[in-house]
Amino acid sequence: MSSVSVPDRRLTVVRPTPPKTRVLERPLTSYYLVLGSAGLLITLGLAMVLSSSSVSSYQSSGNSYALFTKQLMWVGVGLPLAVLAYRTPIAWIRRAGAPLILATTGGLLLVLVPGFGISAYGAQRWIGTGSLTIQPSEVGKLALAIWGADLLVRKQRLLGEWRHLLVPLFPVGLGFCALVMLEPDLGTTICLLLVLLTLLWVVGAPGKLFACTAGALALVGGLLAVLEPYRLARLTSFLHPFAQKHTNGYQAVQGIYALSSGGWWGEGLGASHEKWDYLPNAHTDFIFAILGEELGLFGTLLVLMLFGMLAYGGIRIAYRTTDSFVRLAAAGITVWLVGQAMVNIGAVVGLLPITGIPLPLISFGGSSLVPTLIAVGLLASFARTERGVPRARRAR
Repeated sequence: MSSVSVPDRRLTVVRPTPPKTRVLERPLTSYYLVLGSAGLLITLGLAMVLSSSSVSSYQSSGNSYALFTKQLMWVGVGLPLAVLAYRTPIAWIRRAGAPLILATTGGLLLVLVPGFGISAYGAQRWIGTGSLTIQPSEVGKLALAIWGADLLVRKQRLLGEWRHLLVPLFPVGLGFCALVMLEPDLGTTICLLLVLLTLLWVVGAPGKLFACTAGALALVGGLLAVLEPYRLARLTSFLHPFAQKHTNGYQAVQGIYALSSGGWWGEGLGASHEKWDYLPNAHTDFIFAILGEELGLFGTLLVLMLFGMLAYGGIRIAYRTTDSFVRLAAAGITVWLVGQAMVNIGAVVGLLPITGIPLPLISFGGSSLVPTLIAVGLLASFARTERGVPRARRAR
């Protein structure tokens, strides 16, 4: 009998290819967003400090690189501290909250003591000696975020009662604000309030609490503006800066001139005209104006995009983490950094009153830069607590 060959009809099992994970859904996305945006902002900030401070540095010391060298030193101090914050266990970070609050309170009180506090630009905000000065209120933002988050987590079963929700968080936060306003420093006070209200919002405080707080703040702010002539003058100059362009509106007007002359692509790095003694505080509070003049609309939009990336990364950490402390602390730190940036930029472009706070990671000043770098290190550390991150790190 002849044999007939029968073809093998066994089916080959084709395994479906798993869908590719979108970039923004990957576990380590927040980590890279925070570090990438912060790294680019620091690099851009160093370039802008070098450019914007060269004239004033030469006038004061005969060395165009004096302030840039000092800023580079502060970066050298802040980066190792950021790495230390990244590597510190979260349990240790939580324990650091209370000592930070006590140290900051002591610093804020010392600032107001005659002989200890250092005055400049009509405010008494610094302590220190010689060229080494510290602004305790800058550390206060970080301290309030860490301590407040730890406090609310430890009391989370009692937060249904108003007295446990508000005490001692509200008295400590408002006490910080009162001490800072005595310096006076409206910009830092706003940042402290942002941290305080963010913690209460994330923990689920009722809406009527925010309504009452907003009403009280509006009342106090109105009284402060009316009782102190310089505050009222600052508000009126903000509304109509060109009407007082030779007096109270001078800085705002010069900042607008700088931005408007930058065009689409800017005058070129180092080619600012306003830094030649036209724009006050060109390397600190108004560095964004110099950036717009030298790098144009492209440069300003780049900065806004980087802060947007930082905001997205920080909020993503708070949303995806499995740790309650991390959720609160990450939200507080993110709103502080991005809120401070928006207050600074809003003042430069004429949308908000000038409050005298630096642009995070870009403006000159170690008191602001070092706590900010530590905060970035903490955000990077917090990113490791997101769902799926441990498995993703093992697979690398």
